[in-house]
Amino acid sequence: MNKHLHRRKFIRNSVAAGVGMSLLNSPARLFAAEKKEKVRVGLIGVGARGLNHLDLCLRRSDVDVVAIADPDTEFTLPQARKMIATHYGAKRKVAEYTKGPHDYKNLLKRGDIDAVVIATPWEWHTIMAVDAMRAGVTPAVEVCGAADIQECWELVNTSESTGIPLFGMENVNYRRDVLAVLNMVRQGLFGEIVHLQGGYQHDLREVKFNDGKQLYGGGVEFGDKGISEAKWRTNHSVHRNADLYPTHGLGPVSNMININRGNRLLSLTSVATKSRGLHKYIMDHPKGGPNHPNAKVEFKLGDIVSTLIKTNNGETIMLSHDTNLPRPYSLNFRVQGTNGLWMDDFDSIHIEGKTKPHTWEKTGDPKETDSYMGKYDHPLWKKYANDASGAGHGGMDWFVINSFIESIKRGTDYQMDVYDLATWYAITPLSEQSILEGGAVQYIPDFTRGRWINRKPNFALDGEY
Repeated sequence: MNKHLHRRKFIRNSVAAGVGMSLLNSPARLFAAEKKEKVRVGLIGVGARGLNHLDLCLRRSDVDVVAIADPDTEFTLPQARKMIATHYGAKRKVAEYTKGPHDYKNLLKRGDIDAVVIATPWEWHTIMAVDAMRAGVTPAVEVCGAADIQECWELVNTSESTGIPLFGMENVNYRRDVLAVLNMVRQGLFGEIVHLQGGYQHDLREVKFNDGKQLYGGGVEFGDKGISEAKWRTNHSVHRNADLYPTHGLGPVSNMININRGNRLLSLTSVATKSRGLHKYIMDHPKGGPNHPNAKVEFKLGDIVSTLIKTNNGETIMLSHDTNLPRPYSLNFRVQGTNGLWMDDFDSIHIEGKTKPHTWEKTGDPKETDSYMGKYDHPLWKKYANDASGAGHGGMDWFVINSFIESIKRGTDYQMDVYDLATWYAITPLSEQSILEGGAVQYIPDFTRGRWINRKPNFALDGEY
C-alpha cells in the first residue's frame, strides 16, 4: 500500500474510532500536514475560471496536473486539452473524467492526487469539497455564497472530522492596493479602525445573458439556451434576493480587523431595492424585446443589496451587491479609522495631519516610492511582482494558487481556511433571510466554536507564506 492510500485509511479508521472528536480540541494538530516537494493536483471544472487555474498550475515546476473533470466535452475540454498539450507536450497524458456531472468522484478515488481545485457552478462547491475531504484530498474552493447555513457547517464539520484542511480562493485578498492598505492598517496609519466597506459592484448583464454561442453578451438567453455562466448563474438572480457574491468585499476587510483571529462577525441586517435592471436589459436588447419569452421572467434579485454587519470588537462593515445595472466596476472599498480613511474609488486617501483638511489626495502608484502605495507596498508584491505578471485579475490569481501550493509544500496552515470560507459564504443565506423579514437582524454563527478568541492573525504577515 502506497503512502497516500495508507494515510487515507488511517483517517477513515481514526474518525470511525472517535479520534476526530478529540482532534477538535487541538486545531494546530488537526490540520497538520506532511511537507511535499511537488504537489499532485486535479482540477474539477475547467470552464472559463477553471482554465485560468489550470494554466497557472501547468506553469509551475512544483505542480503535477494529474487529472481534470468536466462534463462539457464540446467547449471546455478542447481548450483544456490544448493548454495541457502546450505545456506538457504530446507524451504527457492527463486523465479526463467527463462522463456526467458526478464523474469527478472517480477522480477523487485515484489515490495519486494531493489536492483539487474546484471551480464549478456555485451549487456544486460544498458537495465537491466535502467529497474531496472525505476522500483524503485537500480542496481549494472558488468563492460564492452558500445556499443555506447548514452548507457552511457541513464544510467545517467535514474538515474537522477528517483532518483535511480547506483553502478558500478569494483572490481580491491579494490585490496589490488591498495588501498595501492592509500594511497601512497594521502600521497604524488610519489609527483605530471603526468602519469598513466592500462589495461586488460589477455590471454582469453580459455575463448573465448571451446568445448561446459566445461567452458574454450577444443575446438575452440564459439557462438551457445559454452557455458558460449564463447557463447557471442567472438562475440565482431569478430565484434569490440576497447578497449573492459577498466574498470579494468581505474577505479583504476581514483581514484588516482580524475576523476569526481575535475578532468575529456578530450580526447583520440587509435590504434590497426593487428589481428592474435585468428586465430592462432584455426589453432594450436588439435580440430581446417585449415578445421575447425571457421578457416575462420575474427576477427576484434586487438591483442593489446593502448589508450592514456588526463585529465583536465594535467595527461595522457595509457590503454592497450591485450587478444588474449599467456601472463601472468597483469593489467599493473603504477603510476608516480615527486618523483618516482610504477609498477604493478614485484611489483616494485622507490622513489627519498629513492631508489638507477636508480634501482628498491620491494614493499614487506602487512604483512611486514617495507615494502611499509605494511606501506601503506589501512585501509579497515587492518579492513576487514579476512572477505574478500576466496572471489573471492583475496578478491576484497567481498569489492565490501560490499560497495554496506553498502551504501544502511546507505543511503550514492556510491563510484562508475553512472557517473563513464558511463565514464568508454564510452572508448570502443570512442576507436572504434578513431581506425576507424586512431587514430583521440575523445572527452570524461562530464557525470556529470559540477558537477565534485565541487564533492569531496569519494572513500576509511578511513576504512569505
